Amino acid sequence: VHLVESGGGMVQPGGSLRLSCTASGFNFSSVDMSWVRQAPGKGPEWVSAINTGGGTTYYADSVKGRFTISRDNAKNTLYLYMNSLKPEDTALYYCARNALPADFCSVAACYERQWGQGTQVTVSS
Repeated sequence: VHLVESGGGMVQPGGSLRLSCTASGFNFSSVDMSWVRQAPGKGPEWVSAINTGGGTTYYADSVKGRFTISRDNAKNTLYLYMNSLKPEDTALYYCARNALPADFCSVAACYERQWGQGTQVTVSS
């Protein structure tokens, strides 16, 4: 399993970013996927999940209405579009394969702990 996240950066509050995650080493199109973030000094926080076909998505309450997850199975790539960014969104963002179906993510730790290097998102004025 190889996951490479990119697209992070520093933006002002209210700004936008698009994160990408390129996957290899497994059958990407057959696995539900998630985005997870970790802020300094805090534990991992599940952000969003998507089913294999991309037609069903799930979001943590903290990002609902501001973030959009999507996937391109032909390119083995997962995306996270982040709008209306807030300082509390500052974190290292990882993509992860799901160990559980995406609809479990709001009530259980649904993602595997095998991540890439992550991409840093910093929201600051």
